[in-house]
Amino acid sequence: MRQIAEVKQPVSRHWVGDGFPVRTLFSYGEGSAAVSPFLLFDYAGPHVFEPTASQRGVGQHPHRGFETVTIVYDGEVAHRDSTGQGGVIGPGDVQWMTAAGGIIHEEFHSPGFAKTGGPFRMVQLWVNLPAKHKMSAPGYQGISKADIPEVSLANDGGTARIIAGQFGAVKGPARTATPINLWDVRLKAGADVTLDLPEGHTAMVAVLTGHVTVNSGQALGEAEIARFERTGPAARLQADGDSIVLVMTGEPINEPVVGHGPFVMTSTQEIRQAITDFNSGRFGQIAS
Repeated sequence: MRQIAEVKQPVSRHWVGDGFPVRTLFSYGEGSAAVSPFLLFDYAGPHVFEPTASQRGVGQHPHRGFETVTIVYDGEVAHRDSTGQGGVIGPGDVQWMTAAGGIIHEEFHSPGFAKTGGPFRMVQLWVNLPAKHKMSAPGYQGISKADIPEVSLANDGGTARIIAGQFGAVKGPARTATPINLWDVRLKAGADVTLDLPEGHTAMVAVLTGHVTVNSGQALGEAEIARFERTGPAARLQADGDSIVLVMTGEPINEPVVGHGPFVMTSTQEIRQAITDFNSGRFGQIAS
């Protein structure tokens, strides 16, 4: 089995705007090389929102140099950005937004969800881009639940939705700049499954609901992540009850990580340029 390098617990709990009660499980500020190509993991919820006549969320803000991956489990998120893309992301849907050279976007609860209220839960993962792609044109992938293949795990242990990369012979729909696997795994109570992990990849398992035991010894509860060493064939997950886990693996990007808020580049000069470009209006505008 692949050995566990560390267990990550939430480093902060805060609100992003008035629509996203977030626990940050890791961010690029510390130990960025260990989690590369991933930069940040925010777990929003679970939270129950009351009905409202206004839309809760976060208004227009910029990004440059990486991608944001939003996975909705409960509730609905409405997105708009400066490339003209937008739409509603509902339960089971995924938004893969490539900020690259610069994008402005906004994220609010959908009008329908704001009106009815209810349970809300989502994950936002930031994925780094290699230097050669950081100033590429921005892009957007809206991936619906129906487009994400689902496979059954061995021994009737549950299912895995393959968002990106490959699980056995099944490939996920997301296009990635570097080799990445992203699996949304639902474990049944009592499940005992072994997941193959690519050699050399950073690999992490995040528990979103429930409780699992990793490699027969490490207990993980809600909002905890096990990060593995980069060598070894597989990880064993045993579910003490029905559980949802997100499995992330990726080929490390061996380049400097220099970040400032919503900008992640490879040098301080590039960060200064990002700030100048944003303040000068070069990221575009969201159509009114």
